[in-house]
Amino acid sequence: MRLNHWISGAGIAASCWLLAACGDGAAEQADAAAGDGWRLVWSDEFDGDTLDTAAWNRIEDCWGGGNEERQCYTARAENIAVENGLLVLTAREEEWSGNAWPPHMAPFQDDPDAQATKPFTSGKITTAGNFGWTYGRFEMRARLPQGQGTWPAFWMLPEDDTYGTWASAGEIDILEAVNLGVECDADCEEGGENTILGTLHFGGEWPDNELYSTEVERPAVLDGEFHTYGLVWEEGRFTWTFDGEPFATAEAEDWFTTASDDPNAPFDRPFHLILNLAVGGGLAEGRALGGVSNEGFSKQMEVDWVRVWQCDTDPETGRGCMGGS
Repeated sequence: MRLNHWISGAGIAASCWLLAACGDGAAEQADAAAGDGWRLVWSDEFDGDTLDTAAWNRIEDCWGGGNEERQCYTARAENIAVENGLLVLTAREEEWSGNAWPPHMAPFQDDPDAQATKPFTSGKITTAGNFGWTYGRFEMRARLPQGQGTWPAFWMLPEDDTYGTWASAGEIDILEAVNLGVECDADCEEGGENTILGTLHFGGEWPDNELYSTEVERPAVLDGEFHTYGLVWEEGRFTWTFDGEPFATAEAEDWFTTASDDPNAPFDRPFHLILNLAVGGGLAEGRALGGVSNEGFSKQMEVDWVRVWQCDTDPETGRGCMGGS
């Protein structure tokens, strides 16, 4: 597994795994856009005609993520595609049956071969087992779907279970958004739901988990254009960004794990990337109009690129490129 603080780059496919692989000065342009001290160490520009399976895993299950989500994830091109320079995750209204448990959970269930049927399908990909990082700058440029029950996300989970199961080992949510564009009589933003969330999950193993979350209004997400959703992860600090501008910060005093006394734990180990488009689930269905509307399906989350930089100023801690101590 390639789980170093930066990538040594064994093999080059559609992803820009090495600076030299980016071509046409893309690496230099990305570094310049990120600012002084940042070095691009990995990216996927989605310029090919198929998903780079040396970098990404296609998820296939009908679990629902523990949130009672209403989709089955499939590996089909109807749900996960690379076309016209974009990764396209598509949620479709169609009944589908599949494994009720993801592979890592199935062995611990009373019925590991249980099946489930859901009314929607969608797409989810991860770099688990392929690429993981400790500290860095993580960004996705994407156009998000709108509608009641839509739940696009860009997030990270730990590569190992050193600190136990969720959430004692941590979860890093770079972006979540639910029900974008939905208008309602109360508790909706003017012009339609437009909030984005940045969240950490930590504490003890479920159900003793805790979280730290910030939610901000960003009306621009409704303009139909691409926007950049990012996170700078340093030792002892997270900074969430929208189109390069910080909107939230968490310090080490804001999190903990029952599995360690280290103040940086559990966010001191490699985490991998996850992109998915969920349908329904507690966060989406409990807000705005409630539930899931079948209006306007299918829904798409379109991703222009995903990029990872690391800070050359202090690579061991990731500090020094954001300013401050």
